[in-house]
Amino acid sequence: MIRRALSHSGLVLACLIVLLPILWVFRTSLVPDHASYSTDLLPQPTLENYRVLFAEKQFGTNYLNSLIVSILSVVLSMPLAAMTGYAFARFRTGGKAARFATLASQMLPPVALALPVFMLYRAAGLTNSLTGLTLVYAAINLPFLTWILMGFFESIPEDLEGAAMTDGATRWGAFWRIVLPVAAPGIMAAAVLGFILSWNEFLFALILGGSKTATVPVALAALQTSNGVQISQVSAGVSLAILPLLIAVRFIQKYLVQGLSFGSVK
Repeated sequence: MIRRALSHSGLVLACLIVLLPILWVFRTSLVPDHASYSTDLLPQPTLENYRVLFAEKQFGTNYLNSLIVSILSVVLSMPLAAMTGYAFARFRTGGKAARFATLASQMLPPVALALPVFMLYRAAGLTNSLTGLTLVYAAINLPFLTWILMGFFESIPEDLEGAAMTDGATRWGAFWRIVLPVAAPGIMAAAVLGFILSWNEFLFALILGGSKTATVPVALAALQTSNGVQISQVSAGVSLAILPLLIAVRFIQKYLVQGLSFGSVK
């Protein structure tokens, strides 16, 4: 009984540690800037900070830009990651060297790629465009998604594909009709993680974008003025920024949990 009480108390404390900062940010978004550092729970609640973001700061455009590039980058990178991960898992394409190169590409700091990518984009006329941001986000996420999906595909018994091909299916047909449905939880989990990475990306959005293509992270950074950081407006922007992530996780929670634990037991 005492052990259960201690366990529940520890879980409650962990939840409070995670949730209280988020709740306090939401609280700060509902108060005037001069009351943002007040210890009162909710002094003078107002929606003025949200109004300023959309009416004066063009936050709606920034929000839409982030949604477009994040969704399209996942749509573009997921099919390539699935086919590459399947090739690594089933055919050992490229051997260990290709796998290591895929993993090592994620260890390279993004700032090391910033200047070469900017020069290539300027020469191709892709700076200050949503198309350019979508392509670079897809390229950044591709190795990470490939590595994740490779682990999922390796956990699927090859006998399933062998039985399908015995019945007349081609290798592509077995991949499309058997492997992908079985790996759906893992694919959904990888897609959510890819969306989160694209949504939170700041460096390339700042370097390659402009005023018309600025994403949410860039817009939030721009709220620092000569009078200091507009903390209440930043809190309102952060509250809106985490909303798509909460909605995505809420609707595919079952697939996300299954995907993250997929292949953990063989």
